[in-house]
Amino acid sequence: MTDDELSHLVSTGLQDCLTSGRISTPLTSMNLLLALISFKPSKSAAPGLTMPRLTDLARVERVLEALSSNWDHGSILLSHEGGELHITDVHLGNPRVLDAINPRKRKRAPIDEDADSAAGNTPDEISSFNGENDSSISMNTPLGNLSKDLKEVYAILQKSTAKGRLLAERFRSLNGGFEPICTYITKVECAKSRSEVDPSNPPNPPFCNLLHFRPLIRPHTDPSLGHCSYLNTCYSEPTYSQSPSITPFPPGTGARVSLPSGLGAGGRGKEKAPCRYLHFEIDWDEKDGPLASIDGWRTQRLKKPFKIELGMGPNGRDMQVLPPQWINCDLRRFDYSVLGKFHVIMADPPWDIHMSLPYGTMTDDEMRAMPIPTLQDEGLLFLWVTGRAMEVGRECLRVWGYTRVDEVVWVKTNQLQRVIRTGRTGHWLNHTKEHMLVGVKTRTDAAGNLIFPSWANRGLDTDVIVSEVRETSRKPDEVYGLIERMCPGGRKIEIFGRKHNTRPGWLTLGNQLGQDQIYEEDLAARIKARYPERFMSVSGQAMITR
Repeated sequence: MTDDELSHLVSTGLQDCLTSGRISTPLTSMNLLLALISFKPSKSAAPGLTMPRLTDLARVERVLEALSSNWDHGSILLSHEGGELHITDVHLGNPRVLDAINPRKRKRAPIDEDADSAAGNTPDEISSFNGENDSSISMNTPLGNLSKDLKEVYAILQKSTAKGRLLAERFRSLNGGFEPICTYITKVECAKSRSEVDPSNPPNPPFCNLLHFRPLIRPHTDPSLGHCSYLNTCYSEPTYSQSPSITPFPPGTGARVSLPSGLGAGGRGKEKAPCRYLHFEIDWDEKDGPLASIDGWRTQRLKKPFKIELGMGPNGRDMQVLPPQWINCDLRRFDYSVLGKFHVIMADPPWDIHMSLPYGTMTDDEMRAMPIPTLQDEGLLFLWVTGRAMEVGRECLRVWGYTRVDEVVWVKTNQLQRVIRTGRTGHWLNHTKEHMLVGVKTRTDAAGNLIFPSWANRGLDTDVIVSEVRETSRKPDEVYGLIERMCPGGRKIEIFGRKHNTRPGWLTLGNQLGQDQIYEEDLAARIKARYPERFMSVSGQAMITR
């Protein structure tokens, strides 16, 4: 795409997206680029134009800079903040054309002459600041109608605080890798679409550089049936155990799993015939370049992790992250008092949602009776809920002594990064999301105001996680990063966990974890005193507590 074509696309797309309500100001240049990628201009407005890519961000920003000084469709106000370009305000309609149509003199906004004289500003300066002599901010826009003082307040509110910038720098993502998926799914369909743009000049390479999938055609597959609703989470699919779909080993390396004859390979699929619908795997070849390592982020570290004593969590610089710990127990009867106090609790209870589930559930009364209050004097509770459990979960928070302060939504996508429509959950509609309630241990001051933990980092993450669904009841790994950024260090416990939930810095409780593993000597001593018959591994050494 040439610079002129990109400029035309940005100009047309910005105008259409604003008038249709798809975007609104203020927004970042990246948000505009994402809107342009999904923007489909009419053939008459933008004939033959291709869509931009994420790598075109710098070019889009240069176009915006040029349009801010001269745009036929109106005026654009830009600002730079935190290394990002922000579109602060946009006014559609050429100011020169409006003045020619309606040449009446604009009414000057009321001026507090005493206040402005004390501030050292003349009426002409104020008039210019309000946009009367500056076409970049029209009086017809909400920002243009603001007084000088309100504009100053608006400008201050658009700037992040020093603390916010330092926290964002400290907890910035270490892995910038992103694998966008082609909307045509397969290389064949992608090449077919690209060749139809200009049949006389076929593109080289024939397909785009995004991620593609290849269909798995087996003897029992019937392509006419279309895609399987469950894709790689189908219980009859051998890749069920390999989810997420982008595995550490690419196809062709000899690590693929063959389908057992006459049977499925995943979960309950062992009692079922193989699925006849289409399934997919990553279409990767040596010439396409290496796939990004899933665990690559684990080996990366900040060069100077302690630039300032800020956002360090409950223990500050002295925080120590222990290896994964877990206790295999009956969560309804275990004595929680031996565990001590925790700064963070996360729970994914087996709620009774009145549906057939592949695991045992707990009644509402059993959930209310859980001894959660004994685990915290101050801290945060993250509680997964779904369906009817959303109301029961809120009630449990109140019963346990917590105040709900927020809620995280997990939007579930499938292997092809589309919203799932499996029908596995939901009585009325297909559920494509789950909720995680965020509660704070209820502690109030003398005036009755809720006291928040002083060590909690607030305002770092958003309340939406978009992530691929995996095995039944398995939650996205992104939630752990969210929690650990809110509370670096400190003691953390996950209740109703499985082996895949165990991770450094966390103590996991569940009934499918196998032999206990404990690294905290004082915790092991308390468990030994309370349960002398338990067999556990302490600091890597197996022992029988007696």
